[in-house]
Amino acid sequence: MKLINEVAERKNRPTVALQFGEGNFLRGFVGWMVDIANEKGVMDVGIVIVKPIKYGSLDAFDRQGCLYTVLLRGKLGGELSVSSRIVTSAAQAVGCYENYPAYRKLAELECLELIVSNTTEAGIAYDESDEFHLEPPSSYPGKLTKFLYERYQFFGGDEKKGLIIIPLELIEANGDKLHECVRKLSCRWKLEKGFLGWIEKSCVFCNTLVDRIITGYPGIEKEAIWEQLGYKDELIVTGEPFALWVIEASQLQRVKAALPLDKAGLPVIFTHSIKPFRDRKVRVLNGAHTGVVLAAFLAGFDTVGECMKDKDIKKFMEKMIYEEILPTVDLPREDVESFAASVIERFENPFIRHEILSIALNSISKWKTRILPSLIDFVKLNSKIPRLLSLSFAALIQFYRASERGDQCLVGKRDEGDYIIKDDAIILDFFAENAEKPTMAYIKACMANEGLWGMNLREVEGFEEAVGKWLLTMEELGMLGAIKEAALQTI
Repeated sequence: MKLINEVAERKNRPTVALQFGEGNFLRGFVGWMVDIANEKGVMDVGIVIVKPIKYGSLDAFDRQGCLYTVLLRGKLGGELSVSSRIVTSAAQAVGCYENYPAYRKLAELECLELIVSNTTEAGIAYDESDEFHLEPPSSYPGKLTKFLYERYQFFGGDEKKGLIIIPLELIEANGDKLHECVRKLSCRWKLEKGFLGWIEKSCVFCNTLVDRIITGYPGIEKEAIWEQLGYKDELIVTGEPFALWVIEASQLQRVKAALPLDKAGLPVIFTHSIKPFRDRKVRVLNGAHTGVVLAAFLAGFDTVGECMKDKDIKKFMEKMIYEEILPTVDLPREDVESFAASVIERFENPFIRHEILSIALNSISKWKTRILPSLIDFVKLNSKIPRLLSLSFAALIQFYRASERGDQCLVGKRDEGDYIIKDDAIILDFFAENAEKPTMAYIKACMANEGLWGMNLREVEGFEEAVGKWLLTMEELGMLGAIKEAALQTI
């Protein structure tokens, strides 16, 4: 079978972007978008991929000339969708540890404008032990600071040679936090004040929100996929069709001009405030997950796909989203409804297997972040308690209602079988100590624990009573019976 670089070729393009991270997400998200924009003529951008860590290999990139396939599979507009694209936007791949001189030379590129990164959530952190003299510095902020300083020096502080830095790490205010790390390192390393001024004036640090499930390398499917494609690709990336990239920046017009992906019809939003889009994602997408899956698990379901095939659970999820969560999101109703419809389709994707117990990890903090704000806002807007969000809380504390201890976990019971509950030790200790209390006493203890929720939930008028009714319904009808009752009721 031919290799991918025997059936496709890469067009030489100016190196405009540096990509810190050779992993699946950046290739299946940024590289894919830039390739489409290049093809449509709204950009002419080559990407240099930088491997920012010591381990791993770039051999496959060298063998394939940095060509790779993005295979997207899922539901789109109510129909199954499968599409593939050979991405040609990557010009070369450089290991900054293996070939530091080549990596350093990239700072001198005349046409360089953009740096994107995905170095994991832990990648954007200030490391007091990092040193300027290292080649390269150990942390990503250290690498970036030294890279920017070498560019500043090479171009003599030219204000036009500053860069646009766009981190994609999954933390809130990722650009602001990276910017602060660069400031701190510049001061600790005693870099000249002129450089600090250049960073502030000539460089732009963007905050971002990204959304696409990338399932990565297909593993056991690879041979069948290669047969379908007609070539071998050791770097193939699989993912879902849905994508969203929200970019917040102070110099917004400059960023839009350098990265005009929206002009290629791609799902990229440039904004002065990322907050409403983050709220929409956290409340609708993440909230739907957290609000439904624990109840579904206790009803006997193990994956999200199984849940979506059950008419009662799907109806319960839809009513929760459309009746109780959507009204609390500060964006046009039409936009939020469109996003919600895409969320339902994504949950129904037959090519992705979401195990509920993996989603259930640390569910207490997830419920606090993803569901509680919607519940509080719903009460403010309607002066009553949301029924379905109350059921989600009842299912949450029922899921955690276990006193048997395992190895750094609790052991819950479902239909005579065991399941593992994982969370912080202090949280597990609390539930183990209170699980044997009578139902209403257990509810009171859970709600009054401000350490779990940041507030005393007993102070939300009517909430304790609503949760009590749902737990009693679960005891009487079973979890699936409670879900069915919730799905049938109207708001």
